[in-house]
Amino acid sequence: MTLKLNIIIGSTRPGRVGPTVGKWVEEAARAHGAFEVELVDLADFKLPLLDEATHPMMQQYQHAHTKRWAASVGSADAFIFVTPEYDYFPPAALVNAIQALAKEWHYKAAGVVSYAGISGGLRASQELRTLLSNVNVHALPQAVPVPMFPQFISEDGVFTPNDAMSAGLTTLLGELTKWAGATKSLRPEQVAAAA
Repeated sequence: MTLKLNIIIGSTRPGRVGPTVGKWVEEAARAHGAFEVELVDLADFKLPLLDEATHPMMQQYQHAHTKRWAASVGSADAFIFVTPEYDYFPPAALVNAIQALAKEWHYKAAGVVSYAGISGGLRASQELRTLLSNVNVHALPQAVPVPMFPQFISEDGVFTPNDAMSAGLTTLLGELTKWAGATKSLRPEQVAAAA
């Protein structure tokens, strides 16, 4: 069974380091070998603030940006969200992107890699995991925090993790593999195909 992992860069702010941290996560996920991996930059979708007239459960999307985002999310079996911490919370753009959809998230597994100052983004990670649970995603407890992130980024923009971060990401990918396979069997289209 092939599993698809979308690594979602959750910050859209100019000057962000999300793509740098996301590249590290992408390389580790490819090396792990359990997933077909896609690095997804939320900034590429240019999602406005909840601009669809009908509730996302209806999946009656009118706008091309929502349809594109729904197709991206729908294509994945699992997610890793790469997020900074803004005011002890994930970015508003990421919260909006999650709330823009509903069924596309259901019965999938997700992990979080967060980065910030001394907290490593753990407060944002916890809030994000709660939101994901509310859209029927199994949010794994094995979060990977990156504290004081600038010290891990070289002058040429390469992120080099320490051993604890690398070990944490390996653990997260292992758990995500288990849960992605288990939740895939719960999705209605998979159940129908098996019947």
